[in-house]
Amino acid sequence: MGQQQLLLIILGVIIVGIAIAVSITIFRDSGVSANRDALRTDLLLLASKAKHYYKRPVSMGGGGYSFTGLTADGVGMLKLVTSQFSDSNANGSYTIYSVAPKVIVFRGTGNIQLDDGTRPIIECTVTTIGQTMNTIQ
Repeated sequence: MGQQQLLLIILGVIIVGIAIAVSITIFRDSGVSANRDALRTDLLLLASKAKHYYKRPVSMGGGGYSFTGLTADGVGMLKLVTSQFSDSNANGSYTIYSVAPKVIVFRGTGNIQLDDGTRPIIECTVTTIGQTMNTIQ
């Protein structure tokens, strides 16, 4: 073989190696992005259930225009979740981070590990007029 052919083979191997490295990075990033999107969807479901709880009268198992019955432990979460949606699923685990009479904060922790060894964390703050999402990690 000539030098030109060897150079072309080496160049081809380098290009293929770079393409593989880039594709692995893109695949990993899309997995993290998909996990964050799934966390947001689940947190929106919890926010909807919390609003239902807020507006439901106390006599019917609701909060009577207050979030205070939704405590930041497992008992508070059980007032919102059903057998179809528990406090953890394939997307991550969910907790009530803080509660006030007119504000509740849910925190979702993803199941996919980030490059630094941590997991994606998203908070959903629910108020009487709406909700906001904050990406922590």
